[in-house]
Formats: sequence, structure tokens, C-alpha cells
Amino acid sequence: MKHLLLAAAAALFSATAALAGGPQGFTLHETPQEVPNFRFVTDEGNRLYLEDFRGRTVLLNVWATWCPPCVEEMPTLDALEGALGGPEFEVVAVSIDRAGIPVVRRFFDEIAVENLDIYVDSTGLTATALKTFGLPATLLINADGKEVGRLMGPAEWDTPEMIAFIEDHIK
Repeated sequence: MKHLLLAAAAALFSATAALAGGPQGFTLHETPQEVPNFRFVTDEGNRLYLEDFRGRTVLLNVWATWCPPCVEEMPTLDALEGALGGPEFEVVAVSIDRAGIPVVRRFFDEIAVENLDIYVDSTGLTATALKTFGLPATLLINADGKEVGRLMGPAEWDTPEMIAFIEDHIK
């Protein structure tokens, strides 16, 4: 039994050693990881796939309107998109609200979101596909469509430190 515990501890240490830290607890992978190609819809009801963003760096945020930490961080994600969004980078905030587009649209209107597009996966399969446990969950995906790292829980996305961190990964 002792050998099993030591082996498990060694495996955990090795896995942890393969990760480097970023701002606000952002965990970076030693090598970029594959990301499943999942589907969601736009405000107009058009289907999109994560793969449609290939060629751009993406900050993928999985969230819901009923999640207090998600609600708290949404203005900073909007500000980050306003600061860095363009042909090379986009914040893709995918709501997993079962009520779909209307509830997300109403929420965006209430908090005056100006820069983010509405993306919704009312099936919730996005969170399952990405193996996220809890909300919000945010993945940084490079232009090749690979996960560079992730942050579980809320963050202040519009701080100078976080903006510099994201800019370094856009280059």
C-alpha cells in the first residue's frame, strides 16, 4: 500500500512539475494540448465550432448567468475583448445556460456588454467535452487550436498583468 501511495504522489508531482504558473493562478501546459471541437450557436442562431476560430488566439470562457463568479468576471472579459480583440485574438465566452440565447442576451444588455459576441451551448456538452469541473472555466487556445493553459475559477481579465500575459501568447 505504501508503494502505491508513493507512486501516486510521484505521478502527481510529475504532472504538477509539467505545469508553469501564469497570472491569477493561470496554469500553463508544458506542451500545448489537443482541444475537442465542440459546437455552439451565435446570437443569430448560427452554428459555430471551436475549429472555426483556428488561426486566431482564443480565450475560451465557459460560463452561465446563474453563476455568481461568472457574472462578476464578465465585465472584465468584455474589457479584455475591447482591448485586444481583432483578427488575431478573440474572447469566446460560451454560456451553458439551458434557457439559451434570450437569457444571455438579456444579461448582456443588463450589464452593458459592448465587445463580446453571444455564444451559447444550451446542452452543456461544452463543459463535458473540455473536462471542466465548475464555473467559470477559461482556456487559452493558440492559433493552431491547441490549449496552452487554463484557469479554473474567476479572474480579473483586464488587469495590466493579464493583458500583457495574453499579448505574449498572441505573438
